[in-house]
Amino acid sequence: MGAILGVVGVVVAGVLALVLLAKAVIWLVLLPLRLLFGLIFGVLLLPLLILKLIIGAVLLVVVGPVVVLAVLAAVVGLAVPLLPLLFVAFVVWLLLKSTSAAVA
Repeated sequence: MGAILGVVGVVVAGVLALVLLAKAVIWLVLLPLRLLFGLIFGVLLLPLLILKLIIGAVLLVVVGPVVVLAVLAAVVGLAVPLLPLLFVAFVVWLLLKSTSAAVA
């Protein structure tokens, strides 16, 4: 049984080595095309990327404070209904603190 598993392991390792070798060869063959297209599209798309950066920065400056205010309003809106419960808990704590006996 161990010999069969050993043979299967060697076959799997050989197939994986062949796949890795094929992947490396294809990567090396296509490398000049990748570099050429990267250079061409990099030069063509650079102005668009700069424009995207500028528009994103302007939107962040304009929309950022609005988002912060909306989150703050949501937190306050959810916390205000809990204030009576907080007051009751404070009164209970105050009564228990004033009447607590010394622990021996």
